[in-house]
Amino acid sequence: MKYANVAELLAARCKENPDKEFLVVENRDGAVERMTYQQFYEQVGKLAQVLQSKGIKQDDKVLLHLPNGSAFMKSWFAILSIGAVMVPTNVLSPEEEMKYLVSHSESKLIITEKEYEQKFSSFDLPLLFSRLGEGKQGSWLEADIDQADPLLEMPKLKPQDEAAILYTSGTTSKPKGVVLTQRNYLHTGQQMAETLGYRPGDRVLIVLPMFHGNGQYYMAMPALYAGASIAITESFSATNYVKQAKRLEATIGSLFSAPIKMILKKDYDPEDRQNPLRLIIYAQALTEQQYEEFLKRYDVELRQLYGMTETVAIPLMNPVDDLRDPISIGMEACGYSVALRGENGQEVAAGEEGEITVRGEPGVTIMKEYFKNPSATAETIQDNWLYTGDMAKMDPKTGLFYFVDRKKDMMKRSGENIAAGEVEAVINEHDAVFESAVVSVPDPVYEEAIHAFVILKENRNLAPEELLDWCRERLAKFKVPQEIHFTEDFPRTSVGKIQKQQMKKWV
Repeated sequence: MKYANVAELLAARCKENPDKEFLVVENRDGAVERMTYQQFYEQVGKLAQVLQSKGIKQDDKVLLHLPNGSAFMKSWFAILSIGAVMVPTNVLSPEEEMKYLVSHSESKLIITEKEYEQKFSSFDLPLLFSRLGEGKQGSWLEADIDQADPLLEMPKLKPQDEAAILYTSGTTSKPKGVVLTQRNYLHTGQQMAETLGYRPGDRVLIVLPMFHGNGQYYMAMPALYAGASIAITESFSATNYVKQAKRLEATIGSLFSAPIKMILKKDYDPEDRQNPLRLIIYAQALTEQQYEEFLKRYDVELRQLYGMTETVAIPLMNPVDDLRDPISIGMEACGYSVALRGENGQEVAAGEEGEITVRGEPGVTIMKEYFKNPSATAETIQDNWLYTGDMAKMDPKTGLFYFVDRKKDMMKRSGENIAAGEVEAVINEHDAVFESAVVSVPDPVYEEAIHAFVILKENRNLAPEELLDWCRERLAKFKVPQEIHFTEDFPRTSVGKIQKQQMKKWV
């Protein structure tokens, strides 16, 4: 690796392209802010000075509770520049969750907006507020930056120095903090740029929350590595996504399947077919019909991938130039080796289902560890293999991997294993179905009872028994749901993942 830390990479790109537009941000009101590489670099240097003046030093944790925007970007790079550790969090998280994250992360400073101040009232910690407004009191990020001089001498940081803690959403337990190093960020920048073919003329579009790894790993870092530019919107809008891409001149996007389905659900504007996007990467499955419909409408290549916060870059992806099956999660990518393993830890035979394990070096190509959780780290990383908790199978003829389900979403009925994803795939094939989610609850006779929650397409009607008949024709008897429930929407995380633990309470 040519660079020892993220600050060195930023400085190098600034030297190469000082006057090139680096960052374009559209806020919730539609106002647009633009910065060149040089302007962004100077702002980062000034904020680094501000952070040091507030007593932040190497290895100190700084919690970011900010929406997408320039304040997040400046804070991220300023924190990493002085060797501190960024802890990005979800602005939708309630006060109780924030109490846990602030305490567990051992944060020394919180950067947030005034409207979220109450969440942190129980902590005797300094707050640095963004979005300066008239008559407001406090320590304000933008004002402090304006009054500061850039930090001229950055600390000498090593690749293995810690850079961030990204908390993964907990379902049945508290969130776990994924520890990332400077090298992790450099690794994903290089590998994703090379795998996706980023070019200096590209502009990535970040609409998913930046506290999540997606925007950091797959968009921002590879754009910086390639000397490209970044467009950020404060939030995702299904109605405006393609229009924002046109307005902000974006060429590459990253979504989950849920936002793509939301886009397809909106009224189609034929003018959106003319757009600058050449590629959208996404995680979590679409049906073949949804894939084809999106391609037909917007003339943009879609590529499904597989990755998680712990893997950093993506270990599996459909090749950009050689799409063989849009329904698969692709082949090995970014230099990773992937093996599917059974309960005994041994590799399963080709074609059989197994847990996805990814070979990597902690702190280099995969996460360093879970913060203050050695038992979870030891369970997840074994002999440099990261156990993902996700089940997949590989087609022995093509070498393509196919996602089956989360290991914890595997169900058992009358002694038979059932993947919720398999049942959902069959339900989703019905012409009247927009989306489905299958969960199980304890059953005194059959071990678990299977319930399917279904969102229908607009202006479509379907009786539960009709859908059950559809399933009976296509699934083994023990895989057919006991009940079908129609609903308007599912509980979701900030990036669109369905919260099945919440849905179990609906039964």
